[in-house]
Amino acid sequence: MTARKYPVGIQTFSRMIREGMVYVDKTDLVWQLAHYGTFIFLSRPRRFGKSLLTSTLESYFQGEREMFEGLKIMEFEKEWAEYPVLRLDLSSAKNAVDMTELRRKLLLILEPYQKLYGSSQTEVAPGEVLSGLIMRAAEQTGKQVVVIVDEYDAPLLEALHEQDRLDDIRRAMQELYQPLKANERYIKFCFITGITKFSQLSIFSTINNLMNVTMDSAFATICGITERELTTALKQDIERLAELNEMTYDEMHQALKLKYDGYHFTKNSEEVYNPFSLIKAFQQHELSNWWFESGTPSFLIRQLKHFDTDITSLDRLEVPASAFDQPTENMVDALPLLYQSGYLTIKDYDREGQIYTLSIPNQEVRSGYAEGLLPAYTGLSGGSVQAGFALKFWRALKKNDIDLAMCEMQSYLAGIPYVEGFKKKLEDAATAEGFYEYTLYLIFSMLNVYVRTQVKTSSGRIDMVVDMPDVIYIFELKKSGTSAKALEQINQKGYAIPFETDGRKIVKVGVTFDANTRTISDWQLA
Repeated sequence: MTARKYPVGIQTFSRMIREGMVYVDKTDLVWQLAHYGTFIFLSRPRRFGKSLLTSTLESYFQGEREMFEGLKIMEFEKEWAEYPVLRLDLSSAKNAVDMTELRRKLLLILEPYQKLYGSSQTEVAPGEVLSGLIMRAAEQTGKQVVVIVDEYDAPLLEALHEQDRLDDIRRAMQELYQPLKANERYIKFCFITGITKFSQLSIFSTINNLMNVTMDSAFATICGITERELTTALKQDIERLAELNEMTYDEMHQALKLKYDGYHFTKNSEEVYNPFSLIKAFQQHELSNWWFESGTPSFLIRQLKHFDTDITSLDRLEVPASAFDQPTENMVDALPLLYQSGYLTIKDYDREGQIYTLSIPNQEVRSGYAEGLLPAYTGLSGGSVQAGFALKFWRALKKNDIDLAMCEMQSYLAGIPYVEGFKKKLEDAATAEGFYEYTLYLIFSMLNVYVRTQVKTSSGRIDMVVDMPDVIYIFELKKSGTSAKALEQINQKGYAIPFETDGRKIVKVGVTFDANTRTISDWQLA
């Protein structure tokens, strides 16, 4: 079976078409978006096709009809008018230390359009330059102007909770966006996209008619790959990947689904796959955590630590939309950022109570984010865990031998008692039980094992529940006392009762830790 050309690292629509790269046709949705309103905002996680979307809009408004031959948009578009397009990628303006540096970076982004449409000595600030460009482009072409802003929030994310710096950067951004409202009569279409949702009052205060389509069901699948698209447009790619990995088509399809599917961007919408990871898996012939190649974003880890986030509570959160669909700079916890960044997604919606259930989307996110957070929360290295005992631990779990698995973990933790980061994190932890709960949770998650902590029952909270295909493990963790006492608590409080109708075997595990040796001291099974 012949390999196809995959657009890994390529985000330019016209190049993908010219070079015959794999392209999943979203142009019907692109056309609908282009005719939905004048000022539109959409947020999606990183590496989720936002830049390709902005490039496709650019080609469409530039009237590049030949690029769209054979695609769905041809059923809708008949005129193919050409408009001047100002496409601004603000990713190159991130990490600005202050307003002066940000203004300089913004001017560099605008410079190519000054060469195209001219400049004026009276235009000094980025907003003044943009205003002049919009007016001159309209005058010189006799057409309204299209403005596309990609990664609008890139300059802001690195400054969250550095209030003075954030205020400076926000003011510079406000100056840039002011001309959009002032020059509305010259603007045909304005599209702004990024990862997060910053308040319209602080960033887009002058665009009072900005339409936020982030949770609009009409555009729920405009970024990402749907199940139907995977099994039609990418069917031959699944077949080839299955063949190279000595799996059947159905086995590979299910593996891809567990690894990369599961995102919902509004209630009752289709699930979508992570497009970057899916295409990278096809290119590299391997199902890996491709979304995390560059690691967990530093801004996210800083926010989790800033809000002292209980990372073990993120598997099933029941919340109103106001808890996660809110301005980033007004956050009182990390939930909005976790959702907007793609680390949590919508899994269910209770229409009567208007309550959303949020959860980790899939195996890739679960293991990738756990590996990224392991150093921040425990001081342990994800690479060290993988190299140290992961394979032995995983094999023991697969055999449903929790006794052997705990032996492997005890041995591993005992071998690193003097790692400074690990020791310091334990000393800083509110409770030793809580610290080890984090440690076990992250290690289990990194190995793609479904684990829940502080599971509520009618008689109390179970420290940890671990789900395997044939077995449910119920853990009680103790810093002092005995493992027998821990088992006794599981029995006395009836922690196993809610799982008795599941059909799987139930194993109760009492575990004690030794704060001096910083490892598991004892455990008992029942």
